[in-house]
Amino acid sequence: MSTTASNDFFKSNVLGHPAGLFVLFFTEMWERFSFYGMRILLVIFLTAAIGSDNPGFGMAIEEAAAVYGTYAMLLYLTPILGGLMADKFLGYRWAVVIGAIIMTLGHAAMAIETHFWVYVGLGLLVIGTGFFKPNMTSILSEMYKEVPEKKDGAYTIFYMGVNAGAFFGMMLCGYLGEKIGWAYGFGLAGIFMLLGTLQFWLAKPLFGAIGEVPSKLALSEKETVVDPLDNDTRNPFTQLDKILIGFSSVIGLGYAINDPMSKIANFDMFAFANTELLEGQYVMVLLALIAFLYMVISRISRYDAVVRDKMIAVIIFAFFTVFFWLSFEQGASSLVLFARDSVDRTLVGDSAMIFKIVNTLLTVIPLLIISYVLFLLGKQTWKKIPASNIVLIITFAGVWAVSLWMLGRDFMSDNTEIPISWFSILNSFFIIAFASSVSKWWESKYNPSAAVKYGLGLIIMAIGFGFLAFGAYGIEAGIKVSMLWLILAYLFHTLGELCLSPVGLSYVSKLVPPRMIAFMFGMWYLAIAIGNKLAAVLGGQIEHITNEYSLSTFFLIFTIVPTVAGLLVMALNPLLKKLMHGVK
Repeated sequence: MSTTASNDFFKSNVLGHPAGLFVLFFTEMWERFSFYGMRILLVIFLTAAIGSDNPGFGMAIEEAAAVYGTYAMLLYLTPILGGLMADKFLGYRWAVVIGAIIMTLGHAAMAIETHFWVYVGLGLLVIGTGFFKPNMTSILSEMYKEVPEKKDGAYTIFYMGVNAGAFFGMMLCGYLGEKIGWAYGFGLAGIFMLLGTLQFWLAKPLFGAIGEVPSKLALSEKETVVDPLDNDTRNPFTQLDKILIGFSSVIGLGYAINDPMSKIANFDMFAFANTELLEGQYVMVLLALIAFLYMVISRISRYDAVVRDKMIAVIIFAFFTVFFWLSFEQGASSLVLFARDSVDRTLVGDSAMIFKIVNTLLTVIPLLIISYVLFLLGKQTWKKIPASNIVLIITFAGVWAVSLWMLGRDFMSDNTEIPISWFSILNSFFIIAFASSVSKWWESKYNPSAAVKYGLGLIIMAIGFGFLAFGAYGIEAGIKVSMLWLILAYLFHTLGELCLSPVGLSYVSKLVPPRMIAFMFGMWYLAIAIGNKLAAVLGGQIEHITNEYSLSTFFLIFTIVPTVAGLLVMALNPLLKKLMHGVK
């Protein structure tokens, strides 16, 4: 981006940042609205009884968890390919638009509510996310290429858009899906995805050349740029490396598809590898993991000592990332089912009125704040992108309408039952409430090391599960626990997330030489994908463990495992400091 283009871009300021940032803010907000709105409904819908007032697929919990786990796993793998295609052929803006359109079609397919179309819809959402997810942040990064000092503030604002979308998506789509019908929840997610795409596309004049299709000259220049600090020995992929990566990828993808297919359709493509101890799919996964680890270890061993040490540090952090996500992502499976089946969500009298007032404030105040941001954006950009602003106004009018209808319906109702999805919005609410405080802690003189941050994140999250284990202790079948335990759990899960989640990607970018960053980011997303899949696999066992032992035992597992992992990573702090060679 030229200096002139940069200066022009920063002429229209909103809250000290270019107006284009807030176009991205709202685009990401509507995408997260649709994603989390669908996500919160998926497991509930899949497990809802066929003959109920709001019928679903009537799946067993283990089957539904397998479907969700595969979906969540693939969401973190397809962005690797989407990012590469945008870099080479499409450009970031076209990739975002293509991804958004595909995701809109995915939501529309899911609203049909048949097995075929729901699976088609999930597939389209995975593909669309692959195009959308990596390229929104790439546009943001390119916007601030010449003003890096403003980048931290920009990402903070962008992150607020993510959480605002998650908040309203889970609240409104969840409410419609549970109270009116699943198709309404899935459909609302698709409508706002479409409108978000449209406002982004119509804002094209605001971005100039940012995110355009890369020219051949730009690509050649990009490929020939040499980082003066990147002076280690070149280490091209060997033929064996490529074979091992191919083998691992095929088996990993095969497992992702086979796991739900074997549980739902009783077709197991890995049955030939069955043993007395393990199912065939897990045998093949272990073989693929061994092959991949061999490739990684042999590849790392060929680097210069300092680079090798830093990459080992990244891999250690990635390993503990798996333990975090396999616990944290219970929020999409076991915690949703726990809220549905085991939490007392019925309120009467004063408690019902207090909830209605609190829920109104939680809904209206954020909407007022975001609507004010929309006003500021429109004030700055009305002449340049009027159509985009009109679409945003229509979109917000829709959100206000659905929100006020929801609140009015609840106030007029004699029976107050908190929606299952309502508890999930607490994560986004707590992030918005505490993110700035945690960020200030990291910027102070008390800023702990990376290993300590990781350990704190894991242990604090484990405390949340400890509350659930305590709350569920000794309860008999049919007895429901206080919602207080679930609220406390989400609070501590969020605080743990704020300690750990933003740290990981930051250290990947700090520790890895620029020319290897794509490979290591791929490794990182692979770790998150594994964590998400394991979360669903373990979450799907809630019924079995509860029946055989107790509900408290199930949550105790997620109390002990992250705690042990957290203590272990903190014990590795001296080693990790040595491996990081002064990187903080």
